[in-house]
Amino acid sequence: MNAAIIGRKLGMTSLYSDDGRHIPCTVVEAGPCPVVLRRTMEKDGYAAIQIGFEEISEKKITKPRKGAFDKAGVKPTRILKEFRDPKKEYEIGQKLTVEQFAIGDLVHVSGNSKGKGFQGVMKRYNFSGVGMASHGQKDRQRHPGSVGQSSSPSRIMKGIKMAGRMGGKRVTVRNIQIVDIIPDRNLLVLKGCIPGPPNTQVEIVNN
Repeated sequence: MNAAIIGRKLGMTSLYSDDGRHIPCTVVEAGPCPVVLRRTMEKDGYAAIQIGFEEISEKKITKPRKGAFDKAGVKPTRILKEFRDPKKEYEIGQKLTVEQFAIGDLVHVSGNSKGKGFQGVMKRYNFSGVGMASHGQKDRQRHPGSVGQSSSPSRIMKGIKMAGRMGGKRVTVRNIQIVDIIPDRNLLVLKGCIPGPPNTQVEIVNN
């Protein structure tokens, strides 16, 4: 991990390149993120840094968490995340900003995808449905078809694609290019789309 930061997805926009190409982009408000804790191989068995995002009032956190912020000498934050194997030396209290990235860098963006509720197999797995509307199919057009077994093993096998909850999972999109950086407003402009609806938390890592 060369650089890491926590941000909030603001929404999508578009830019035009110097040669006139239209580029869809996502705008992320990222940082500043104070370093609250350092993990070391000697003490913890692994190397990592813990950083915070979005300052909040002390009244909104528990006393143990307040003690951790007081020890680090930083203001309390709503979000705390660990990033493993940092390749740089970070100091407790140091603030990570968008300036640690550069235009053209390729980053990995992680977040929770949009939840789409309980969906059938056609929407969830792109099934084509069962048969046509005629020939006695009645209301079976959007059904998954037969999933059962014979007398042996007489059960549904694990992993069968069936209807169920869709979306709302942690997703990582890799090698997203940074198109623009606006340091005075803590903004990163990323090429393409990233997981989640607007105003959701995302983690951005440059490996």
